[in-house]
Amino acid sequence: MVAIEIGELRKAVERLHGGGARLVRSVRISESFDGKSSWEGVVHIFELKGHPTASRAYAWSSPVAGSTERQYFAVLNIPPIASPAEAVRATLTRKR
Repeated sequence: MVAIEIGELRKAVERLHGGGARLVRSVRISESFDGKSSWEGVVHIFELKGHPTASRAYAWSSPVAGSTERQYFAVLNIPPIASPAEAVRATLTRKR
């Protein structure tokens, strides 16, 4: 993962949720639905400073179809979201 994208993800977390964000680690996630791959990529775990209810956020980006742009996602670690995979699942479910 290039440092520029990590910086963009950090900015997205801070813009969407306030406070400061520091990258803790990155994990590869593979999600499937009805036996078919629905999403595969790297989710970055950020530690949050100054957020009133969450100490972590999960962030990643995906290409926008038919464009050179990317869409940035930043999901707080607040129940029922307790892992990077759950953050991705919640986002995929919302898109359906």
